[in-house]
Amino acid sequence: MGLHTRPATYIVKLLQGCKSSVHMTYKKETVNAKSILSLLMLALRKNSKVKITVEGDDAPEIMEKLTQAFDNCFEESL
Repeated sequence: MGLHTRPATYIVKLLQGCKSSVHMTYKKETVNAKSILSLLMLALRKNSKVKITVEGDDAPEIMEKLTQAFDNCFEESL
């Protein structure tokens, strides 16, 4: 199974209002992390290693939020 709908929705909501561009790369596929369909299409599995790229004025803040979400296994979304 890939990234479930709940964590993907959590990521998209977390990025709402974000001015930076945010992309996730898994294997050789890069997607817009602000798109729930794109995130689901990555087909991430548990313990998958992804690369997150954030570019823009609020990049440090957004990266911190994403890091916390992944570290907490999206606990707040459950």
